[in-house]
Amino acid sequence: MITLKPFAALRPQTALAAAVAARPYDVLNSLEAVEEAQGNPHSFLHVTKAEIDLPAGTDLHSQVVYDKAKENLDAMIRKEVLFQEAKTCYYLYELVMKGRSQTGLVALSSVADYHNDLIKKHEFTRPQKEKDRIDHMRTVRAQTGNVFLAYRERKEMDQLVADWKNTHSPIYDFTASDEIEHRIWVVDRRETVDQITQLFLENVPATYIADGHHRAASAAKVAAALPDSDAAKFFLTTLFPADQLAILDYNRVVKDLNGQTEDELLSALQGDFQISKENEPVRPGQLHEFGMYLNKNWYRLRARSGTWTEDPIGVLDVSLLSDRVLNKQLGVQDQRTDTRIDFVGGIRGLGELMRRVDSGEMAIAFSLYPVSIHQLFDIADSGSVMPPKSTWFEPKLRDGLLTHLI
Repeated sequence: MITLKPFAALRPQTALAAAVAARPYDVLNSLEAVEEAQGNPHSFLHVTKAEIDLPAGTDLHSQVVYDKAKENLDAMIRKEVLFQEAKTCYYLYELVMKGRSQTGLVALSSVADYHNDLIKKHEFTRPQKEKDRIDHMRTVRAQTGNVFLAYRERKEMDQLVADWKNTHSPIYDFTASDEIEHRIWVVDRRETVDQITQLFLENVPATYIADGHHRAASAAKVAAALPDSDAAKFFLTTLFPADQLAILDYNRVVKDLNGQTEDELLSALQGDFQISKENEPVRPGQLHEFGMYLNKNWYRLRARSGTWTEDPIGVLDVSLLSDRVLNKQLGVQDQRTDTRIDFVGGIRGLGELMRRVDSGEMAIAFSLYPVSIHQLFDIADSGSVMPPKSTWFEPKLRDGLLTHLI
């Protein structure tokens, strides 16, 4: 069963919450971060992407960046932009996007649970990305990024969350520039805190990493490197019931056709797909259906029977596309390392696929049907690993609202 722990979060003054809150470090590049933080000295991007305060061209993974992050965090505490909660609490974090609401529990999860596979994974991590977060955590001595966890919903927890929200006011309540609403409540009544802890300890056998594999893996390694830090034995997480979550598509673009002409590729694909040319952009409406954008034309690809298997990994459209198109036709052998392929989160829309192909940057784009949360659970339970960039969760939690000091 799952061990959770309340904590005394480092958080912004209420009036400054909207200014501090920042998109996660890994969803925008340095130039985008500079633009987003411009004119806002309180933005948490000064901590999570501290290169924005250093000369252009600074190595993003150099110690000077992590030292600057530490300097900026210390300054925000000294100036009382941020303060630490007086006692340990849980927190509720509600996000509303286009009228759809989801509420998660912000808590510390156990590194021991991570090692014992009670916190289940579905992706491999990349050593370079791990090292970046390890160096950031060890220097700043804080977990500034949240790990997004999912769990099979429990009616008792749903009711507890609803009751608390109905009888208490949020400490933060604002709408970000992307029109996503953010609300956070402090759960500070000891009886309720203990009730939450026991509920997960007795009734939730596992949680699942939805987003944040690198942050979780890095936190586990920092804990091993800081054996005398009790705080480092736990890491910052927000846990959402599965029935409130939606996974968006995670699409692909490829730089070239692997030496083929357009007609040769279309002919080769006929063996595995029924292909129809469409007048509108193709957003797949069911499993084993794909959109393909090539030379200003959209095609709908429907996989022929026998091109997929029924095991948890083989049935996924990301696997089918990888096996029958990316690998077989376009020569993309390893999506984690091949520089010819890139990934486009569904939140950016099909127009972003068209833009990247029409600009000449890429030669071809594919739109996919999204993975379901229950497919994610099945894969994690089986001990299998999804192809890279299989899931895109939206909306994103904001950094800086709740930070765990280690």
